[in-house]
Amino acid sequence: MVAVATTAAGVASAWMVVAYEFPLRRTLAWALVLPLAVPSYLAAYAFGEFFEYSGPVQGLVRSLFGFQTARDYWFPDIRSTPGCALVLASVLYPYVYLTTRIVFLMQGRNIADVARTLGARPAKVFWRVLLPVARPAIVAGVALVLMETINDIGAAEYLGVRTLTVAVYQTWLARGSLEGGAQIALIMLILVFAILGAEYWARQKRRFHTGRATHMKAHPPRVALKGFWGPLATFLTALPVLSGFGVPVYVFGDYASRRLDQFTSPDLVNAFLNSVMTAGCTALLTVTLAIFLLNAVRLSRSRGVTVTVRLASIGYALPGGILGLGLLFVLARFDNGVDAFFRQYFDHSTGLLLTGSAAGVIIACSIRFVALAEGAIRSGLEKLPGHLDEAARSLGRTPAQSAASVLLPLLKPAILTAAVLVFVDTTKELSATILLRPFGFSTLATHVYENASRSAPQEGAAAAIVIILTALVPVLLLSGALAKDREASL
Repeated sequence: MVAVATTAAGVASAWMVVAYEFPLRRTLAWALVLPLAVPSYLAAYAFGEFFEYSGPVQGLVRSLFGFQTARDYWFPDIRSTPGCALVLASVLYPYVYLTTRIVFLMQGRNIADVARTLGARPAKVFWRVLLPVARPAIVAGVALVLMETINDIGAAEYLGVRTLTVAVYQTWLARGSLEGGAQIALIMLILVFAILGAEYWARQKRRFHTGRATHMKAHPPRVALKGFWGPLATFLTALPVLSGFGVPVYVFGDYASRRLDQFTSPDLVNAFLNSVMTAGCTALLTVTLAIFLLNAVRLSRSRGVTVTVRLASIGYALPGGILGLGLLFVLARFDNGVDAFFRQYFDHSTGLLLTGSAAGVIIACSIRFVALAEGAIRSGLEKLPGHLDEAARSLGRTPAQSAASVLLPLLKPAILTAAVLVFVDTTKELSATILLRPFGFSTLATHVYENASRSAPQEGAAAAIVIILTALVPVLLLSGALAKDREASL
């Protein structure tokens, strides 16, 4: 259901802002990215409050039709499988929107013009020409959506939906069976590799190129919607933004405005400091590791090193629950081995060094998000002229000196971008943090989760607002980059 909903919302919104002219089109083109700033578990808490019996929606229904009790009318239950799918789709559709929109902008002009000269109507051009061309991009976006859906625990658990991720936690924490949780995690791992295989199959033999680079700057043909159709297009295009971003901001903003004392509470301050420490250490570790990996590929140019770097980047595809559970076994074996060594040779017990510590959370997040850092820095590295390194080497610099004195200064923007992306994603991470955090250690994400688990998400409203504001940083940077593309009229 999430795949179908995100495909429909992402493809339709991308096509609307590229192919048609209507009121607020330019604003909506970048605003459609805003739901990326809202973690799925925050959206679930907000939707639960927004659509419950005492919420504003059902209150409006009762006032309009004169209903007195819940037995007087029927209203869809948000705490259901379709409701959970709606919540996830509301915040995940931008993955499909971004990948599809790029294809429509880069490929849409030439092939659409050819199809129209042959007498095809706009609807037929979309279904028979543009949609097949965009299929690999759509599948790539949907693959990201599905992996995020598998990774989700907060939304599914809060809305009462039994998923494999929820089952992992319940099997281990509630039933005390770590082995049973590992067996369920193995099934999830198979699903993840199936999704990755499907995404690879969708694009392996499909390549599309423009004839000239100037075509990418060509103004895409747009049809001006007149009369009733213009406002209707504005409303339909704004609906995903209002759902995925507007509802959470409205709900938590309303709660936070009535609980301003939460922003200075010791629990929130400690959770904020823990989040900053965890996210900061993770960003530093992942950026350093990404630079080391990319430099190894640059210097060795061997297939083995390249494959190793690609394997190191696969952690982003793994749900946090699987990663956290697998890391528990590794950390426990490491701690037990170190403890046994010190007991045997020094008659001293070291206890647990990494298991149940903040270091475990940092390691898990670093494994999962090193792909983000590697991708951001690699994109910056590919934009640099290839002769820079050789020029430094010809002047007597060693590979390490040329990297430090020439490449790193030029890569500062890419490194900063990578650090920001990892920092924000670590701040939002919930699944692995719940499994690996020490007792009494709360981050912003777990602070909100704990209050929602007690059926009091309003008590975590301040933390939710802080998470959204933090996540808005890279989203606004992305939106600003899109807004600068005047030729494409985003």
